[in-house]
Amino acid sequence: MARDEADMLPRWVQYYGGQFGVDNLLVIDDGSVDGSTENLPCQRYRLPAGPTKLPWVAMRRKLVNGFARALLACYDVVVFSDVDEFLVPDPRRYDGLLDYVNKTGDRSVVAPLAVNVLHDARLEPALDPEQPVLAQRSLVKFVPGMCKPLIKRVPADWSAGLHGISAPFEIDRDLLLVHLKYYDTAFLAAVARQRRAVNEQDDRGGAASAWTLSAEELASRLRSWVELPAGEEVEEFDPSEPDLSAVVSAHDSGFYRSVGSQLSAMEESPLRRLPQHWRNAL
Repeated sequence: MARDEADMLPRWVQYYGGQFGVDNLLVIDDGSVDGSTENLPCQRYRLPAGPTKLPWVAMRRKLVNGFARALLACYDVVVFSDVDEFLVPDPRRYDGLLDYVNKTGDRSVVAPLAVNVLHDARLEPALDPEQPVLAQRSLVKFVPGMCKPLIKRVPADWSAGLHGISAPFEIDRDLLLVHLKYYDTAFLAAVARQRRAVNEQDDRGGAASAWTLSAEELASRLRSWVELPAGEEVEEFDPSEPDLSAVVSAHDSGFYRSVGSQLSAMEESPLRRLPQHWRNAL
């Protein structure tokens, strides 16, 4: 589900189309005006102009759940991801995402191990669009709250901004969610300006969300997240390192969700470098 994502949406379509075939992709167009959703090679459903019957957060949840239930009447599995989220299975064990889905058919719901990719503008140049992203950006931080139950084979409803679902789930350390919001300083600034404006208009992010922060504030935070004390080296990311024991929380209402503030995780999680075998996967 995207609005005015001219930079990221082509990458999303290219990646997931390469994994599943573009005929199996669905983009929900949330009122784009920048032309980014015109002439897509995949299916597009364009939302009618607002205002909507429900507040945006509730509308999005009901809409996405409705589409997923309908798709599960025809398909074995439904995968949801935001436009800057890329699900990447361990390339040593799986031949891409389709192979991963086919080999994990015994799991009703799957959540990935989530990392934010970070840009160190002091050392890393502007992105070359002809080269794999992860060959140019290797710094990551683990983000517990982003370990969302995004792959499902059952019509259990998502909740809490897709961070929760009405079915138990576990996090698979063999599947990364590669989040690219912070992968380039210029891109981050553009996204921050857009989302802050949308948040002020429609209250989409919430008071504690990064959507409320200015481009300058987020850029400053990104610089601090990639700084290390003198003489300290960045260790290699090991998927077995994060403690997952308290990441998935069960609620009395019957929902299960991944918990943890993304911004807090960026302050607290250690800076790591992706192993080489992940670097050509995206």
